[in-house]
Amino acid sequence: MGKNNFTDHKDILETYFRQVKTFALLSFDEELELSRRIQEGDSLALDKLINANLRLVAKIAKFYCSPDVSIEDLIQEGNLGLIQAAKKYDYNKNVRFCTYASWWIKQSVCRYLSNKHRLVRLPQQKEEVLRKIQRTYHALSQTLMSQPSNTEIADELGISVQEVDNVINMSSGPLSLEPGYNEGENSPVPVMHEENKYCPERNLLRKSSRDGTRRILNRLKESEKWVLIYRFQLNGCCRHTLREISNKLDISPETVRQIEIRALKKMRTHANDLMDCVYTEAI
Repeated sequence: MGKNNFTDHKDILETYFRQVKTFALLSFDEELELSRRIQEGDSLALDKLINANLRLVAKIAKFYCSPDVSIEDLIQEGNLGLIQAAKKYDYNKNVRFCTYASWWIKQSVCRYLSNKHRLVRLPQQKEEVLRKIQRTYHALSQTLMSQPSNTEIADELGISVQEVDNVINMSSGPLSLEPGYNEGENSPVPVMHEENKYCPERNLLRKSSRDGTRRILNRLKESEKWVLIYRFQLNGCCRHTLREISNKLDISPETVRQIEIRALKKMRTHANDLMDCVYTEAI
């Protein structure tokens, strides 16, 4: 009987994976167009964007799968994150949807895993404050384009920093993943934390952008290349003025300005190549 249940379970999963693969992947332009329609209230556009990215949820869910957590639960939670991402995706940001949605999907899955393994459930009132903190964190992350501090979250919610600290500490402290494993003072305690700082997709995006920019810079003349590097901090140095560059290259500031204009025009002719580097398909 158990064997038959396992076989049925496996068949259901395989059927689901086959179904999500029937939805065609979207181009960047199609994603932007769907985002415009979604913001206008088009529910069909929302469904299309979600369906086209269901396989992304399955891929991420497989990464978090473990013997004590079913892949179906992870996919379900990941799909909730995908839905939120599709609703909030803004075409004005000019970023691939898979890059944007991956963060929402992982946050939803990690939050589920954290709640599942939490030994002591938070009181209902604290759970509600935690949800508000999480929503505010997501909103501020997009507005500030960086990880907001607890002080910024507290100011946005109109509550004390101490309350924010307490709720976060209550919800994300060290957690034992195995009952009885941490018995005794000297027993090691495996911990699980919801990671907000490290984002593989964002690092990949930055790396591909840097590599693509370097390749295009190498197509320029040597003087054009170095003028852009100094002007736009492309080698990690501080931004240089025209006078500083003129001293380095032993030419007049006006010549530097003309070289910069000429180099930027050449860079614009390679704009499509650079966009391909930045918005590489991540599915």
